[in-house]
Amino acid sequence: MKPKNKELLIVFVRNAIAGKVKTRLARAIGAERALDVYRQLLEHTYAVTHGLCCDKAVYYSDYVEQDDLWNHQAFIKHQQRGGDLGKRMLNAFRDAFGCGYQKVVLIGSDTFQLSSDLLQAAFDHLNRCDVVLGPAHDGGYYLIGMKQMHALLFKNKQWSSEHVLHATLEDLRNLNGSYHLLDELVDIDTEEDLRLSGRL
Repeated sequence: MKPKNKELLIVFVRNAIAGKVKTRLARAIGAERALDVYRQLLEHTYAVTHGLCCDKAVYYSDYVEQDDLWNHQAFIKHQQRGGDLGKRMLNAFRDAFGCGYQKVVLIGSDTFQLSSDLLQAAFDHLNRCDVVLGPAHDGGYYLIGMKQMHALLFKNKQWSSEHVLHATLEDLRNLNGSYHLLDELVDIDTEEDLRLSGRL
């Protein structure tokens, strides 16, 4: 990654394969319908990210897809590395800071409520604080951004649990780090989440 800008947006995605995406949702509506929901989430995430002025990278869960909606002109493509989500995010941030980026924001691809304005606000808040977080309604977060490496935030967490955000904020307080919380959004993991997002 050779920076064109000082800011980088990282998008974590899963390869869109039936039975491997939105597995909790699939138990309620079936694997094919859950795959369709995830494809819609990917399309929404692309729509709100591709026009941003920062550099952009997409990190795939299992393998890099060459011919998909994440075009090479707008997105640098990588494969996630690490045994759990924390290690994968940690490695992605290390990649970014190692390339010289000064502000890095990482998002998932799990919410229909994400907007371009919210992503721009995340970068803007990093002018005034060390870390920015986007809380998810389930106790996790849909966004994390920082302007220098804070490896502790990605260690010793129960990923995909309701404790992730709380534990991350505790780490920040122990580090005496300043932070800003964005609007709380709904990550899509269950049928009820679809209702909360107005998709059912």
